[in-house]
Amino acid sequence: MITALLVANRGEIACRIFRTCRELGISTVAVYSDADAGALHVREADTAVRLPGAAPADTYLRSDLVVAAALAAGADAVHPGYGFLSENAGFARAVLDAGLVWVGPPVKAVELMASKTRAKELMAAAGVPLLAPVDPGSATAGDLPLLLKASAGGGGRGMRIVRELAALPAELTAASAEAASAFGDGEVFAEPYVERGRHVEVQVMADGQGTVWALGTRDCSLQRRHQKVIEEAPAPGLDDGLRQRLHDAAVAAAQAVGYRGAGTVEFLVSAEGRPYFLEMNTRLQVEHPVTEAVFGLDLVALQLRVAEGEALPAATPPGPAGHAVEARLYAEDPARDWQPQTGALLTLDVPDEPGIRLDTGYTGGDTVGVHYDPMLAKVIAHAPTRTEAVRLLARALERARVHGPVTNRELLVRSLRHPDFVAGHLDTGFYDRHLAALTTSAPGGEEARRLAATAAALAAAVEAAGGPGPTRHGAWRNLASQPQTRRYRGEPDGTEYEIAYRTGRDGVPAPASGERVLSARPGAVTLETGGVTRHFTVTTQGDRAHVDTAAGAYTFTALPRFTDPAERTEPGSLLAPMPGTVVRLAAGLAPGAAVEAGQPLIWLEAMKMEHRILAPASGTLTALHAVPGLQVEVGALLAVVQDATEAPAHQEETTR
Repeated sequence: MITALLVANRGEIACRIFRTCRELGISTVAVYSDADAGALHVREADTAVRLPGAAPADTYLRSDLVVAAALAAGADAVHPGYGFLSENAGFARAVLDAGLVWVGPPVKAVELMASKTRAKELMAAAGVPLLAPVDPGSATAGDLPLLLKASAGGGGRGMRIVRELAALPAELTAASAEAASAFGDGEVFAEPYVERGRHVEVQVMADGQGTVWALGTRDCSLQRRHQKVIEEAPAPGLDDGLRQRLHDAAVAAAQAVGYRGAGTVEFLVSAEGRPYFLEMNTRLQVEHPVTEAVFGLDLVALQLRVAEGEALPAATPPGPAGHAVEARLYAEDPARDWQPQTGALLTLDVPDEPGIRLDTGYTGGDTVGVHYDPMLAKVIAHAPTRTEAVRLLARALERARVHGPVTNRELLVRSLRHPDFVAGHLDTGFYDRHLAALTTSAPGGEEARRLAATAAALAAAVEAAGGPGPTRHGAWRNLASQPQTRRYRGEPDGTEYEIAYRTGRDGVPAPASGERVLSARPGAVTLETGGVTRHFTVTTQGDRAHVDTAAGAYTFTALPRFTDPAERTEPGSLLAPMPGTVVRLAAGLAPGAAVEAGQPLIWLEAMKMEHRILAPASGTLTALHAVPGLQVEVGALLAVVQDATEAPAHQEETTR
């Protein structure tokens, strides 16, 4: 019997596992890096053990430290969560060798499936359909496009699409480096890349008595950087024959390795409806809540019971009911190539309503750091039909209050309402085709954003006057006040707004643009325009104003009346787009070197992903401040390129 469980992970998944432990009467142990000392999963655990350092390689990827932490805290079992060491057979063996219960599949199953290359060989022998691998060393133009994948781990790390043969060596190097950083294993393999394929997976649950459940399908086709963004269960649009074929193949895969516990078998389904085995994840998936919602199960509770030796409660799983959709809320800017964002998360408030579930590792006041994945939360909606679930999730995200770093919240809302998604026309190229249209305008349009900026200005004016009510003057004069202005820059696109208003004798500011002010307080403004009443909630933090409305949310930065010349940067300056570590420079890069427009010059690592800094123009590198190993803050000057044409230069940044 498990009495104390250590979760060898962090953030959202640790908090989610702790929730089930509390329901089952199991005490909890967290591990944490120095960067996570104040994290939510540490605050929620009964006991916490420090892993000195910040980088994953020094902390969450150190199996010896994690096992020692479990023993020191008196835990009798270890749950790996997902990512980090969750599919590391050596870690599973070390847990067992220490006399602890491993809440996961048998070590042999982890070993067989941990290497995707070996797993494919095993699945071929079991009759599971799959794509033939391609040897990168002998690949030809006829093999393109290719997909490079890390043999260990998942989550999109170490994955690259190669469409030009000349780019293959550099992409192999980058994929291997990224995989080694994320999983401690740089092995990479190649396979054909299937255009417009769907990512469909089957959740399996197996006990030690030979029972294997296939718990339906999930569609996870909406992805960025090969990481899932929106998932749903069941996968829409599959005929009964294909669905059964996927179930049978998943069960065969689990039986082939003597599987026990929760796992996921992932498939690529071509546009013609042909399924191909991708991999088996020998762990709990990020998207497991949609399966839990549809089947009415707690997969973590089943994992724990199977680990204690219990059998599954029946030979067949319960029947599914309804539809569930999950969206991953990330601190990132989709309009800037999904660039991760960091900083203080001031507010995270998702409506607590029937059918909505929130899984998160953050609360308002926490800080989003540079060392780990930028996912803030998962928001899940469950309803009787797909249409209702999609609508419910979009509305919950739209009404959520998320203040702090730029997030993908608006992209999620628009994705859920896009005609292709609503119709179930899904494939992994969704964002390749639609990203520009999904990120080019503010929610509700430009007029809606201007009204939000107006509300921010009026709320600030009331606060500056000491709150609602008559203004405090030494003597009353029957003269209209002089017009005043406040300037704001909208995030993330930088559009500027100048809001003019006059303050009457009643102390209520009236915008020069003509909207009727029904009420104005420091935190809330109600405006009437065109006969329509709109409510705005305004939250300020320093020079930033967060405006939440029924139709969307906006963030503005208050601007001074005059621009400070000291804030200007030299033309051609390459600035760090985020906090991170310089991992390498282009070969031969030094002051005086000639560079070509678009040439990668500097590589930054942040949140376990590599980000390339490109030359903004063809010219000469006149200054270089970046060196490998240097840790930089956002906005740090990395280098300067003098444009060969002496035209004003600009910076371009691409995330890979």
